[in-house]
Amino acid sequence: MIQRSLQNIIFNRLFKGKAIIILGPRQVGKTTLVKMIADKFSEDVLWLNGDETNDRNRFNEPSSTKFRALIGNKKILIIDEAQRISDIGICIKLIVDNIPDVQVIATGSSSFDLANKINEPLTGRKFEYFLYPLSFSEMRIHSGLLEEERLLEHRLIFGYYPEIVVKQGDERELLSLITNSYLFKDLYSLEKVKKPALLEKLLQALALQIGNEVSFHELAQLIGADNETVERYVYLLEQGFVIFRLGSLSRNLRNEIKRSRKIYFWDNGIRNALISRFNPISIREDIGALWENFLITERIKINHYNGRFRNYMFWRTHAQQEIDFIEDYDGQLHAYEFKWNPKKKYNFSKSFSEAYPNSELKLITKENYLDFIT
Repeated sequence: MIQRSLQNIIFNRLFKGKAIIILGPRQVGKTTLVKMIADKFSEDVLWLNGDETNDRNRFNEPSSTKFRALIGNKKILIIDEAQRISDIGICIKLIVDNIPDVQVIATGSSSFDLANKINEPLTGRKFEYFLYPLSFSEMRIHSGLLEEERLLEHRLIFGYYPEIVVKQGDERELLSLITNSYLFKDLYSLEKVKKPALLEKLLQALALQIGNEVSFHELAQLIGADNETVERYVYLLEQGFVIFRLGSLSRNLRNEIKRSRKIYFWDNGIRNALISRFNPISIREDIGALWENFLITERIKINHYNGRFRNYMFWRTHAQQEIDFIEDYDGQLHAYEFKWNPKKKYNFSKSFSEAYPNSELKLITKENYLDFIT
């Protein structure tokens, strides 16, 4: 069993008078993680699943009296796939406020439902965490640094979904199953997604543009949709934990690009599956984009699991000067440029250095990436 970084974090948060909310895509191991926690408490756990009709009905007409009878003497209530349950935030609030000895743990695979239903009712009553696909750091602990370094190019192509990592040799078939059967399950259940084929076209277009600035207008023209539809679908894909966006840094220079964005995938394997591109790294023209996507997602994972709260951006000017990735924390900018080939020369923009003179500047290649993602 692969130890997840969140496991010990959650153990340390148990029975602190707050609900624990775990968000993340389907198939990244949320249920497995919660089972590992539940196994420590044996008979003291009540497990309900929002995908099951009978379990969803238990939350109809919620009241503290009803929940006391339901929970009985159990110490932990687990609600898996909680986004499927109506008014789940109000239900959890009733339990947290009126049955304080019970620890509620809820998982959700789509934040457009779960977050909207939980954030307001549970203000000040929850710890919220994000479970990503497996990370380089988690696998380094599980299988050893040398093995994970050996598999680096494999990870760049097939990614870190748990089933992909565990069942080597079946990666293409399994990634196809994840993308077709699981990844968009919550998205397709929404009335807002009226044209699944259009969503698939948009995803393929985004997959071909990772690391580049994204124009909703250009995407709309490319896939045959209007700007509003593209922007709405991008938002839904973010809320469904398929993609995420970086905004641009714009503070000092007149020619800095404002209100722009770059879009990345939470997993390289999902990105490659969407465009059916699994050819080896040695013959790929998109290795730079894969490397950038990998490093940014791994950096976000390790920061999140270690409680490092940072703002993420990129920088670009109309004169095509650019920096791939910027972290803003503790009153300082930390700028990173990513190059797969360590021999390729790169000089940071003089304009950036002059505009932000106290910034840290680092070039990350495959020779020094370990310090960046572990």
